[in-house]
Amino acid sequence: MMMPNKQSEATSEAKRVLLPGRTTIGILGGGQLGRMLTLSGTAMGYRFVTLDPVADAPCGQVAHQIEAGYDDEAAARKLAEQCDVITYEFENVDAGVAALLERESYVPQGSTLLYTTQHRLREKRAIEAAGVRVAPYREITNLDTMQAAVRELGVPCVLKTVTGGYDGKGQRVIREVSQAVEAYEELASTGAELVLEQFIKFDCEISVVVARSTQGEIKTFPVAENIHVDNILHTSIVPARVPTEIQLEAQRLAAAVAESMQAVGLLAVELFVAADGRLYVNELAPRPHNSGHYTMEACATSQFEQHIRAICGLPLGDTTLLSPVVMVNVLGEHLEGVIDRMGQSDAEAMELGVIPKLHIYGKTEAKTGRKMGHVNLLCQDVEEGLQWIEQTNLWRNINS
Repeated sequence: MMMPNKQSEATSEAKRVLLPGRTTIGILGGGQLGRMLTLSGTAMGYRFVTLDPVADAPCGQVAHQIEAGYDDEAAARKLAEQCDVITYEFENVDAGVAALLERESYVPQGSTLLYTTQHRLREKRAIEAAGVRVAPYREITNLDTMQAAVRELGVPCVLKTVTGGYDGKGQRVIREVSQAVEAYEELASTGAELVLEQFIKFDCEISVVVARSTQGEIKTFPVAENIHVDNILHTSIVPARVPTEIQLEAQRLAAAVAESMQAVGLLAVELFVAADGRLYVNELAPRPHNSGHYTMEACATSQFEQHIRAICGLPLGDTTLLSPVVMVNVLGEHLEGVIDRMGQSDAEAMELGVIPKLHIYGKTEAKTGRKMGHVNLLCQDVEEGLQWIEQTNLWRNINS
């Protein structure tokens, strides 16, 4: 299990400034987030090296790649030798490798935030320590505690594995008390620790990407309204269609969590907006986030540039929203149609006044449900962007 780094060690590095043109950044992980970090940072004058076990990984197509497993300490040492600073693009970093990198290189994000966000119970307690609300929950250790928790929290409720789980994996919704035993036995058989959460009746889901630099500066991006289909993000809508006071409160809460946890780099904070307007933090991600991709064209500074600024100690960039925008994910089943459409004149886009911006991630195999890219739709009003998505019929499996 990864243990947190000492605060004094983090503090001693806090004022380091790594300038473009003189700095090589290492990225643990070679997926699309690393790719977009590299593309943004290369334009600023930084060099990049990525470590990933997959040949020709998306990030490896635009950065030098060390092809090795994430638990390969020799490869991690090689990454440390080649880089001035190291970041990561996913949370499930091997504990031994993370400790080695902290000893032998500069990892301003440290391991404390990873240690916390890799474990739902630790994460919830850290959010509560920041004075921010989460859905009522209970730790589940056996069938007796499961049945007691269901009685206390009521149904519907959600049973989740404490570690792992992505895009809805490792979760079971319990709609009737009679389903509790089956759900428990199914997830307990994985050997994972479990937590039961009360199901919040929410009007919508929103998220805030917040950046905190090594200098302690904090800036939040505009609030995104997120629509999920089959537990995978479908669209992010900005500005979010919620009252201004709720947006401001969400940004305030995200900044409070980042400050309380002494985060460095980006922290994505996902929230539920309940019917009474109360906000509940659902989940954290200590990295660039799918719901922040809209910033690439719609904001003065993208989330990827902001992350680089934060870990290198540069002043954080302006996060002003320059245009209403709708981000729509391109999954494997949508890829061919989206690419074909981009090679033609788009009458619907011109009629609606929508400007589509395509991003393809360079993954080798387009599988159903796999994120292969996204489109940012710049528009005068977000309803125009949503209308474009429907009119294209490319997302017919979702629209139907």
